[in-house]
This record gives sequence, structure tokens and C-alpha cells, in this order.
Amino acid sequence: MQVAKKSAGIPMDPITMAAESGAGKLAENNIMGAMMSPYEMVRQLGACNAVVVFSMSGCCMCTVAKRLLFSLGVGPSIIELDEHVAGADIQAVLYELVVDGQQPIPAVFVGGKFLGGVQALMGCHINGTLVPLLKDSGALWL
Repeated sequence: MQVAKKSAGIPMDPITMAAESGAGKLAENNIMGAMMSPYEMVRQLGACNAVVVFSMSGCCMCTVAKRLLFSLGVGPSIIELDEHVAGADIQAVLYELVVDGQQPIPAVFVGGKFLGGVQALMGCHINGTLVPLLKDSGALWL
């Protein structure tokens, strides 16, 4: 019987452990919230995913935005702010992104760029620019 040698090089920090164990979203949210500023979280999430929707679980307009994306065959990364540790701070960052006091939730990022809320998403869909945007971001392959 062989015994594996104990390696001193295994990092035991919570970030590595959570990443390796595939820990749930709550642990990931706690780790992200403890390490990054809300601005950095929004920037990182927007840049690392083809489509990101910042949402609230009980918001009907958020449901409309998510259903539209799902109906087009897109699987967006969805951040439910009411379930996220830094949700209030992220929402404050999103308020700064919108113009003229529009409602910041849902906030949709496509290809690392802030598209806007449900009105901008629907507008792009109606005028035919949404699908090309989604293709360019890598969210759609067809």
C-alpha cells in the first residue's frame, strides 16, 4: 500500500477551498463580498460573463428580462441582489450607472458593457440589435 506524501504547498485559504470544493453561491458571495469593492464586483462580473443580469427575486420586470434572454437561448449569469451579501452596495453602484433616475434593476450587461434595464433590453430586441449583440458577446452561437 502506498501512502501519499503530505504536501506543504496546498493552500488552505477560504477562497481556494471554496473554488476547489465547488461551494455554493452563498459561500462564493461571502468571499467575493469580503474581498472586492462593489464597483470591482460589478466590473468583474460584467467582464467575465457574456451576459449578466442584476436582479431582485420578487421583481416582475427582472422576470421579464430573464425570460426574454432565456427565450432567445441565452443563459445569463443572474445575480439576485436581495440574496447577495453585498446586494445593497451593488445596487448603489448600479444607481450610478443609470441616467435620469431610471430604475437600475434589472441591470443587464452584455459583452462586458452596461446595456441598461428592461426598457433598453426590450428596445434592442424590438429594433433587431439584441441578437447581434448577444452573438458578438459569445452568448449566442447561432
